This record gives sequence, C-alpha cells and structure tokens, in this order.
Amino acid sequence: MAAAVAIVASSPSPASSGRPRSGLHHHHHSLSFYSDAAAPSLLCLSWSSGRLRRALLRVAAEEADVLPGPGVEGEMAAAGRLEEQPEGPLGGSQLDIGGLAFQGDMGGGFAGGSAGSGDGNKMLDRGINTAIVLGASTYALTKLLTVDHDYWHGWTIFEILRYMPEHNWSAYEEALKTNPVLAKMMISGVVYSLGDWIAQCYEGKPIFEFDRARMFRSGLVGFTLHGSLSHYYYHFCEALFPFKDWWVVPAKVAFDQTAWSAMWNSIYFVVLGFLRLESPATIFSELKSTFWPMLTAGWKLWPFAHLVTYGVIPVEQRLLWVDCVELIWVTILSTYSNEKSEARNSEDTCISNASNDNSR
Repeated sequence: MAAAVAIVASSPSPASSGRPRSGLHHHHHSLSFYSDAAAPSLLCLSWSSGRLRRALLRVAAEEADVLPGPGVEGEMAAAGRLEEQPEGPLGGSQLDIGGLAFQGDMGGGFAGGSAGSGDGNKMLDRGINTAIVLGASTYALTKLLTVDHDYWHGWTIFEILRYMPEHNWSAYEEALKTNPVLAKMMISGVVYSLGDWIAQCYEGKPIFEFDRARMFRSGLVGFTLHGSLSHYYYHFCEALFPFKDWWVVPAKVAFDQTAWSAMWNSIYFVVLGFLRLESPATIFSELKSTFWPMLTAGWKLWPFAHLVTYGVIPVEQRLLWVDCVELIWVTILSTYSNEKSEARNSEDTCISNASNDNSR
C-alpha cells in the first residue's frame, strides 16, 4: 500500500483516557492522510455523517488486508488471524481439523454412507452363506437320491426311495474298501463343518449369518487330521486290547477318554489357534486354561456313546458312528475353542479404545 492512514478524532484516544471509543459523536472530526513517499502534503476533510466515516474505515481495512474483529467499531484484527471459536457446541455438526472448526450438517452424509456400506456387506455375506448352504445341501441330496440313476429305467418313485438307503450303504462300504482313509477324511470334514455351523447357531447367530472362515477352519481340521488319525487310532486300540473278555470294552472306553481325548482335544485347539494366526504363547496359554474343562465335558457324553462304539460297531464302521455323535461334541468343542478367542479380541478392542481415549 502506498500510503498509511491515520484517523485523528477530536475526542481523546482510548490509550490516554482509558474510556472506550465511541463513533456516535455529532461534532466534526478531522481526517488526515500522510503520504510516506509521493504525497507530503496534508489533506484534512471534515464531515458530520457517521455513515461516511464507517465507509472510510471499511475501505481502510480492506486496503490494509485486515479483518474487522468482533469488538467495538473501528478495531481491526491482524491479517490472516481467524476468530476464536466460542466454547460449547454450535448448531449442527462441527468438525475440528488442525485447530480450524468447520460447521455444518456433515454427519448425515458420512453416517449414511457408512451405514449403507455396512448393510451392503452384510447382505453380500448373507447371500454367499445362503449359496453355500443351499449348494452343499442340493449336492448331498442329489448324490444320495441318484445313487441308482444307472438302473432307473422303468423304476417308480417308490422303488427309487425304497432302495436308496441300502444302495448308499453299499456305496459307502465299497469306498471303505477302495480308499478307507480318504472316505473317513471326507466324512470327518463334513461333520466338523456342520458341527461348527451348529455351534454358531447355538451361540445366537442367524442361520445364514455364520462365520465362513471359522466354519471352514473347523472343517479343514476335521478333514486333514480327525479322519486320518481316527482311522489309525481305532486299529491301534484293537491291537492294544486284543482280548474278548468282558472288561475289554470298559478298558477301551477308559483309554479313549483319557489318552486319546486329551491328545485329540489338544491337537484340535492348537491347530485352530494357528489357523487363526495366533501366537504360540497365546495358544498354549488358552489351552492350559481350557484343557481340563474340555476333557471333563467329554465325560458327560462319550463314555455312554463308546459303550456302543467298542461293544457293537465293527472297527471299519466306528468312525461313521463316532462322527454322527460328534455333531453334538464338535458343537461343544468349537464353542470352547472360539469363545476364548472372541473374548480376547473383545478385551483387546476395549483396551485399545481406552488407550486411545487416554492419549487424547
């Protein structure tokens, strides 16, 4: 700016008199402009109109690149300084970024977008789960119903349904002879997947809103480990107790519910922990706290079931019977395994939120 503006009023200045400045005087004032380079002469103007004086003050403020402050008329704030925000909430929503307050109704857009995205993801998960359940059920029923499709020529619906159980059992026995380990692995994988699904529904989740990753982890453990290990264990148990006396069945049940149950429960818990990408220290700490409750929980179910297993069922058919009972047991086992992980995740979330609150 080429010139500085000085306004000299006839009334005493606030600095000297200690009284606030007032722009409501009805006498004349003097306005002096001093030029620093090109205009050494003094120009004095007098006026009586308050409107003209306010207009000149506004022009001077714009020329000096300053913002009028919220104080008394004539005070001016320094250039580039924002007004201090009042204490307390303002009307509408307020966003604070780097000390600058932005006011407006911005919450609705963000909240609506987040809620819409969450609903869309939930609908997508539900659709995928529904497709999995319906697809697997349709495939299983089709395989069971069409076991005799090569011989259907001239058969009635009644004849198809009549021979279906018998011929499916014959197909299962043929699979046991051809590849017994693979057949038992497939049965255990299906049973452990169903068991975890039942466990999730028992925990209160809607039937088509289950955790797919959790169900597949359980099914993977059943397929890769339970079916194969159980096949060799039952043959080992027969070799360990080759007698035909009355005490053999109780001895096999006792051995099963101590050595084998302890080993298998530990394997299931540890492998699921590694599949959840948990640390070894966390896995073994949780196994230590749940080992005895899991073992004693099995004693409420398995001793009675294994009286049938070792007393009635042939060795090659035992896993199928055991897997049928395990639909109940896997529900208990999966609940024990996952409730610890979910409780820990919830606790970690609460600790993280508390730390964030304390750091603010």
